[in-house]
Amino acid sequence: MIVKANYLSDLKFNLDTWKRELRFHFDEMDTFEEKLEEIASREYDKRATIMIENFQNRIMIEKAAISKLKHRCRNKLANIYKADYNENIDGRLQGEQNMLKDDMRTYIKLHYDLKEEMMDFFRQYL
Repeated sequence: MIVKANYLSDLKFNLDTWKRELRFHFDEMDTFEEKLEEIASREYDKRATIMIENFQNRIMIEKAAISKLKHRCRNKLANIYKADYNENIDGRLQGEQNMLKDDMRTYIKLHYDLKEEMMDFFRQYL
């Protein structure tokens, strides 16, 4: 039972950390969206307009992905709160955790790729 309590405590820590990170990235996307709107209000060439629209679409997709990941974290936290401490750790929770971990790792990589592209764009047009 102590092993399971420690495991669930570690799992909760990971989920809480991921939720905070996702919340930060969601707010960061709002900031980038505002900056893109500011640039769009200026007169630039057609290439800049196309890039702005592309970034805005990718931001919408990323916000949807963030929302889904946050929802999955909330669901996992709910499962932790209603866990039966007398039940053996059967690997099910760990397997589900690894899938979410892999999805978070992929999301973070894609997030920073997008962020890097937008920062290059901002350097060029600001």
